[in-house]
Amino acid sequence: MTSLTMAIVIVFVMGYLCIALESLTKVNKAPVALLMCVACWTLFMINPADYIVPFIPELAGNTAGIVTHVGESLKEHLGETAETLFFLMGAMTIVEIVDTNGGFNFVRDALKTQSKRGLLWRIAFMTFFLSAILDNLTTSIVMIMVLRKLVADKNDRLVYAALVVISANSGGAFSPIGDVTTIMLWIAGSITTAGVLSEIFVPSLVSMLVPAFIMQYMLKGNLPTEVISAEDSALVFTRSQRRIIFLLGVGGLMFVPIFRYLTDLPPYMGILLVLGVLWTATEIFYRGTNLGEDSMSARVIALLRKIDMGTILFFLGILMAVACLSEIGVLTAMGRGLESISDGNHYLVTGIIGVLSSIVDNVPLVAGCMGMYPIAPTGDMAVDGIFWQLLAYCAGVGGSMLIIGSAAGVVVMGLEKITFGWYMKRITWVAFVGYVAGIITYWVERMLFFS
Repeated sequence: MTSLTMAIVIVFVMGYLCIALESLTKVNKAPVALLMCVACWTLFMINPADYIVPFIPELAGNTAGIVTHVGESLKEHLGETAETLFFLMGAMTIVEIVDTNGGFNFVRDALKTQSKRGLLWRIAFMTFFLSAILDNLTTSIVMIMVLRKLVADKNDRLVYAALVVISANSGGAFSPIGDVTTIMLWIAGSITTAGVLSEIFVPSLVSMLVPAFIMQYMLKGNLPTEVISAEDSALVFTRSQRRIIFLLGVGGLMFVPIFRYLTDLPPYMGILLVLGVLWTATEIFYRGTNLGEDSMSARVIALLRKIDMGTILFFLGILMAVACLSEIGVLTAMGRGLESISDGNHYLVTGIIGVLSSIVDNVPLVAGCMGMYPIAPTGDMAVDGIFWQLLAYCAGVGGSMLIIGSAAGVVVMGLEKITFGWYMKRITWVAFVGYVAGIITYWVERMLFFS
């Protein structure tokens, strides 16, 4: 590792520590992530030839060509990041529209119970299965909005929110469309729909059930009756209009994977389609009210101001900083080192990758593994082999161990203002126990049914 590479890694680690210690430094994580991103790429530009020429020898001595290549790489990484950001902004806006207009009251009524522990189990199962149909990111946003209607106590809601992160990541791991990493592996042909559903469902379920069982003891008593029985009288739309908004919003989110399958367009295009349809529907509904100009405060154009831009910019900074680590080859080198140290034990390799996915973004980690290990005709590296199945599970579920280890965690962190320290102290060990329990379950499953 060169001194320049070491400097980039140090900057990333220092920035990451500042993000992790946000509750102590009292500095918002978004500007730290942006500064970390710019600092990493600035250091990269001190001598980009060291990283580019070994792969493109014809650019040796061609400074202009190297600069052009870096610009193209940045555009490529920014494009990939922008897909995530537009998907996130679209999903957050859709959920905000449905929530503001009372669409989630139907979900609230379905989950309604006075028992705090009863609500915990209902939240866990609904989040788990919904994230397999939608995706863990969108599901987390939906469930947090529902929780706000059910739980007024901030401390209790943090426990529920943490379980939402765990359940969403676990549910996304057993579905080919539930998490961005499983989508990557599915599209690349490393796993099949039947394979991942049949082999990863039970381990994923265990990784949710174990933490839920432990976390139920963090809650005692019942919920206040007045919080549960919220009134709908202040809402502008009729019950049938609210139901239509709910179906367009949540049904539209479920349609996004189908739209991707039918058109081969990226997911953010499907989100924009759903947002456009839902936006148009609400505008038509408002035309039928007698509010006039008073309706502007509830219309979509006003709701756009409620989008948490801090979370969006944090995503931008952290993903582009990780892209720099990918460009300098650190992530690939880490993967090769793991393979060497583990002596080919793929349970150990994927297990460590899962732990790493709670620290850095799981997308480049999985991308690095896909680049390092080609699909083999037989063995652990074959289609639906042990390595690829475990990679889908570990990269998805492992992100639950830290609040910033997954897209779902980052969004919930922003929505509920969960601090890194609180999550690490109370939830990290719980998520880890569930993570390990799932791996053991998969091992037993392979020995008994898939050997």
